[in-house]
Amino acid sequence: MNGLKEAFLNIVSQISSIGFFDIADIIIVTVIFYYTYRFVRDRRAGKLAFGILLIVLIMMFSNLLGMQVLSFIIENVVQVGMIGVIILFQPELRAFLEKMGGPNVFSSLKKKDKKSLSGAVACIDAVVDAVSDFSKEKTGALIVFERSTKLGDVIKTGTVIDAQAASYMIKNIFFNKAPMHDGALIIRNNRLYAAGCILPLSYDPELIKDLGTRHRASIGMSENSDAVVVVVSEETGTVSIAVDGHLTRDYDAMTLKRELVRLIFQDQSKSNTQDETKGGAEK
Repeated sequence: MNGLKEAFLNIVSQISSIGFFDIADIIIVTVIFYYTYRFVRDRRAGKLAFGILLIVLIMMFSNLLGMQVLSFIIENVVQVGMIGVIILFQPELRAFLEKMGGPNVFSSLKKKDKKSLSGAVACIDAVVDAVSDFSKEKTGALIVFERSTKLGDVIKTGTVIDAQAASYMIKNIFFNKAPMHDGALIIRNNRLYAAGCILPLSYDPELIKDLGTRHRASIGMSENSDAVVVVVSEETGTVSIAVDGHLTRDYDAMTLKRELVRLIFQDQSKSNTQDETKGGAEK
């Protein structure tokens, strides 16, 4: 009974000694683990992470049970394997660090003015109008909306045009006889910034086999940045959106506009955005 009482008093003493920075430490570590798990969960890195976790558990149990030979082998494998892990996780690590440094954590604190919102609505309208025609005519297209992650490396692979967003301009870019129709169009600050750009392909082996190069490029771009990528299939005319490594298909004009408004605008701007959208629809 005395032992139980001492254990209880020890627990109470430990809890009472917890300070503000201890609580902050726990919260920060929890948030890091949560977002790391969420980032890895739906990617190829998830299987690699599970394998690494399994090796760590084997090492812990072998040390606990005094299995010296197994412990020696596992520990040496882990030491040498750290370099291999960095190489294997290179695409995921890069994407993770880019999203840590570039999410809209700080930009969400800035309220967009009415002019910026109206420009974004006009840009989305132009894209939706052009994409609707592409879908009917089965014209392939790849349109990238740059968000917080800057796409300077991708822009360098194409031609800077920096033109006002207009549906006829987008249609001219993706006209099948045009010199830049095979590449991607990058939209920056509501302007048609660069065309004929080459996007990184996704090499995820779990992707549907019937996806062509254009769709793999859209997924690859969304894996390596927080960009929103609209892609139109040249074979079927199907309109899709790639975000965060996921491809969602079968959009029509109405659902495409609604989804682009949701993805491009900040939460704080949603009310103003809806007013602008309604105003554009009434006209």
